[in-house]
Amino acid sequence: MAEKLRRVIPWLDGAMLAVLALMPVIAGAAGQAFWLDLATRLVILAIAAASLNIILGYGGLVSFGHAAFLGIGAYAAGIPIYHSVYGGAEWLASDSGLFHFALAIGAGALFALVTGALSLRTRGVHFLMITMAFGQMVYYLLESLETYGGNDGLTLDARSRLPGINLDDPKQLYWLAFAVLLAVIGLTWRLSRARFGLALAGAKANAARMAALGYDTARIRLAAYVLAGAIAALAGALMANFSAFISPAMSSWPHSGELMFMVILGGAGRLAGPVLGAGLFILLEEILSSVTIYWHLPFGALLIFAALWQAGALKGKAAREAAS
Repeated sequence: MAEKLRRVIPWLDGAMLAVLALMPVIAGAAGQAFWLDLATRLVILAIAAASLNIILGYGGLVSFGHAAFLGIGAYAAGIPIYHSVYGGAEWLASDSGLFHFALAIGAGALFALVTGALSLRTRGVHFLMITMAFGQMVYYLLESLETYGGNDGLTLDARSRLPGINLDDPKQLYWLAFAVLLAVIGLTWRLSRARFGLALAGAKANAARMAALGYDTARIRLAAYVLAGAIAALAGALMANFSAFISPAMSSWPHSGELMFMVILGGAGRLAGPVLGAGLFILLEEILSSVTIYWHLPFGALLIFAALWQAGALKGKAAREAAS
């Protein structure tokens, strides 16, 4: 059964990407604008999950504070938009999407560099806990920004402006997010086959052996962590433009758990796994939340099943490779 399921999953990946590529057409033909909104959220979450997959799936780094980068990216776009509308902080006020996205990527990368340099001194559950602590630091910092709504968040009265792209148009916003997703998947594919990606995978398997071979595993992991943080922050900036709302809750640890859920559900270390995981996550969320208000309980059971199934699949793969 598991072997058949593993054969079907690549087809599911291809089918999902094909449906996503045609979603504006499908939603328009069906007269269901809600489908496009749902697909846009799916794509943006898939970008964030794909960034986590770089360090979790390929690097074996279980981060429980990854949503902090979403919050950083969202506020990096939302704060300049706020000041461009209402004035104040002239040095920061801007409606330029290029500035917003560059600021989000830069802020996410910088935060990842500083926190990663400290977090990567630890391993296992200690790494998980320290990343969660850094994530909560971001959450409480954003909550303290009363000018930007504090705990209530901030509604954005405008969106980023990009040359030739109108983000007020749901279809154009969707195509931008989908293009970013394809670029991230392409980047991940290239990295996984490059020397850097192979070294990262080697450090996941046996860091001591890789160090003995002359690889600086600490720098490799830190570079992967910074890259993942920058991509997740870009997803946060896209989410701010999609929802026209920013909130400290975007950076909270439950959202980090949701991103981890997506990666595991789609298959950690699989190229298109985050897309499938995000799709299943949103589908299950919509179905289960319509059935019961306690939908997190069956959600957790499914996560346990997915984690156990993947562990069994990985063991089976290792056994086949050893036998051959």
